[in-house]
Amino acid sequence: MLEVRGLRAGYGRIDVLDDVAIDVPPGGVVGLLGANGAGKTTLLRTISGLTRVHAGDIRFEGRAIAGLSAEAIVGLGLIHVPQGRMLFSEMTVAENLEMGAYAGRARAAAEANRRRVETLFPFLGDRRDERAGVLSGGEQQMLAIGRALMACPRLLLLDEPSLGLAPRIVETIFEVIGRINADGVALLVAEQNTELVLRSAKRTYVLDNGRVAIVGESAELANDERTRKTYLGAA
Repeated sequence: MLEVRGLRAGYGRIDVLDDVAIDVPPGGVVGLLGANGAGKTTLLRTISGLTRVHAGDIRFEGRAIAGLSAEAIVGLGLIHVPQGRMLFSEMTVAENLEMGAYAGRARAAAEANRRRVETLFPFLGDRRDERAGVLSGGEQQMLAIGRALMACPRLLLLDEPSLGLAPRIVETIFEVIGRINADGVALLVAEQNTELVLRSAKRTYVLDNGRVAIVGESAELANDERTRKTYLGAA
């Protein structure tokens, strides 16, 4: 579904990513681990058209998307939930959800998608007239995921969905992520929470200084002591 090959990307003349190659299969859940500054956010931003590609190829469902606008990429069904949520804080919950359905294909399915989102996150229906800015951090993260679902994603990019949240809220969010995947949506999840990713993703890539340091089945990485000590911060 998603193929990245030989990717170099960054800001200005500076490369943050160097020769990165990853794959996300249809309906799969792929993890992306790495410390702060490893390049996880830059990789997701580059895939979604927010950061310039310096070299390499990005293909989504066989179509080259490097160089397309972020809006065009959203229209293809590749949807990014950014780190920090980036909600419209002065707008209501309902208005934020509506913003996720601005593309033509999503507009036609807006009502069905809204019902689906409110089934996954019931509080969004109860608080639909409240401003997004008054929600807790966990509630805002759920709203950000809900807004992304309004866009009819085929592949969802999640950047640090657990960042700054209480463990109970994190478990709830990752349970919902599993339900989203069960509905057929593929996911690429960038995280610093090693245990969450290795438990949730079938395959995991570890970035180190902008390069793929290691890749493998998550279960194998979880049980490899050398890998855990070297790349995953295990004691």
